Amino acid sequence: MHIKQEAAERHTLAVIVDNQPGILARIAGLFTARGYNIESLTVSEITEDKAVSRLTIVTSASPPVMEQIIAQLERLVPVHKVTDLTVQGAHVERELALVKVAGTGDHRIEALRLAEVYRARVVDATTASFVFEVTGGREKIDSFVELMAEVGLVEVARTGIVAIGRGAARTFHASADGGSTGRGRRPCRNTQGDQRNACVLRP
Repeated sequence: MHIKQEAAERHTLAVIVDNQPGILARIAGLFTARGYNIESLTVSEITEDKAVSRLTIVTSASPPVMEQIIAQLERLVPVHKVTDLTVQGAHVERELALVKVAGTGDHRIEALRLAEVYRARVVDATTASFVFEVTGGREKIDSFVELMAEVGLVEVARTGIVAIGRGAARTFHASADGGSTGRGRRPCRNTQGDQRNACVLRP
């Protein structure tokens, strides 16, 4: 009997972790070891004491596999919370790209025209090239890069997706005493494990 497999769907995950050496490698290793592909990965510190970081991971998987990915991420000791923003509902995604274009004459004029349409900003210019900064959703940036390829695209650098849920609810926030609160299960500490700089995540 043929069993129909569920189609893979794109998901954006927000992962709150202790800012410890090796955590990024552990998370990437989890995906690699199980054959999951990471389409985009960004990370940044989100507390004043730099004890906690937020990762935004974009991956594609069927619903059962996505549940496994989230469960496995939650079992990693430095991970406090995993939120599937795609399942949670409405959220905002943005990406920044630096796009280098070379050309003269009509190509140069067309590059500037396209940049104006896409609201891209010129951050560097020479007599033979431009570097544009463009921000927006993945589709917008893909489209801009595709059009610039016809003008004289040289190089592209992209930050990867950052995302946040719409509305008043918070995935994670800092408390009034300088610590941090969220729905994690464990205390978070700095990389030296100094209890003075610990931030407790409350359910």
